[in-house]
Amino acid sequence: MASVPSEPRAVLGRVDKAGRLIAAGPELEALQQEAGSTLGQTLALPQIAAVAQLARKLGIAVVRPAFAASSDHDIEFSVRAVPEGDEVALTLEGWTLRAPAAPRLGSLLGGNGHADAEPATSEWAADEELKIISVSSELGEMLGVEAVEAAGASLTRLLRLEEDENGEMPLISALAARRGFTGQRARGRTDESRAIILSGEVVTAADGSFAGFRGTARPERAEAADESSAAAFDHALDEVLRSPLDRIIESAERIVERADGPLRNEYASYGNDIASAARHLLSVVRAMSEDPTQGQRAIDLAALAGEAVVMVEPAAEERNVGLELDGKDALFASGQERGVIQILVNLIGNAVRHSPDGGHVRLSFVSTPGTASVIVSDEGPGIDPADQQRIFERFERADAGKGGTGLGLAISRRLARSMGGDVTVDSVPGAGARFTLTLPSP
Repeated sequence: MASVPSEPRAVLGRVDKAGRLIAAGPELEALQQEAGSTLGQTLALPQIAAVAQLARKLGIAVVRPAFAASSDHDIEFSVRAVPEGDEVALTLEGWTLRAPAAPRLGSLLGGNGHADAEPATSEWAADEELKIISVSSELGEMLGVEAVEAAGASLTRLLRLEEDENGEMPLISALAARRGFTGQRARGRTDESRAIILSGEVVTAADGSFAGFRGTARPERAEAADESSAAAFDHALDEVLRSPLDRIIESAERIVERADGPLRNEYASYGNDIASAARHLLSVVRAMSEDPTQGQRAIDLAALAGEAVVMVEPAAEERNVGLELDGKDALFASGQERGVIQILVNLIGNAVRHSPDGGHVRLSFVSTPGTASVIVSDEGPGIDPADQQRIFERFERADAGKGGTGLGLAISRRLARSMGGDVTVDSVPGAGARFTLTLPSP
């Protein structure tokens, strides 16, 4: 059985040009044997082999986090691979034993996660920039790519990630929050008929910092087996969060009303911000347990725009950008509150990022026979006509220097179209941009 080195030292190894492990410290040799191979045979540890292959391919030293599974442990470490002539020298540091990871959903629901479970053989790992460290041969075959050739490429070059029913991408959200995830739908770039579901857990470097993800993949059709368990988890989450959120809203409203005594005006106004943000979060929690077949209903675009403005105000104040609402009369449309707020937060936040210091972002409202619209206008540099469709594609940005993930506009358009509407842009370079959310009238 592979174990921790007796001293806090590096574990060394060497791979020849044919990918054979020709030299190894005792811990690495033990892992090679547990994987069904021996010294002098092909390196049977996929993630280490992938790092060695990448170093040979690039002709430079490569350092990547990695893990391996022994008979009763998961082992995490950092791999440094250095090309030396026809061979690659390996140095494994931060060798850490961890208990084998149980299925994530099973642990959340309190089950042992083993009953009727199939072994997860389609595995992948990526670094903190979502560059692929390794994919298993099974996953490579599933996607129609060579597993070895995938090493070093961006995960999003191999897979097209898809939003979930909430307009979010679990993997991207997890990357921002440095946490594990489940339920990320994706399709192969070479063959979009190949749909899979990704899940992943965080990998940490020897110093404890975030170093990427490792996880499993399975065909999308296998996801249906987990629907009842996922529903149970959503219901439990709903029960846990509703009560404290209700108390937060109640306390915030007491601040606004000065029910517990006099307060300075600026402190009382904070109560409005807290209550608005808590109501939005509560609507998200409720939506997670709602029957999605309930459909849309009449919503007030002006009121929802006001809530979205409150959420973006801190970022606007930091950039010295003013937010203006033209008219506050009710404007009704057919849609879903949570989705509309998310769209408006994305559009307003995007406008703030591209506005000059001291600029203004204006929200105006238009009603036409059969439609209702919110227009978000900024005083930024505008968007070149050649870019006005590209910016609605995933991971595309008109100006990468302004920050953002390149997902907000793509998600906003998808959400709007799912409600029977659309998000469009009208812009002239040098004259700002106007993004319009249009929804059907109730």
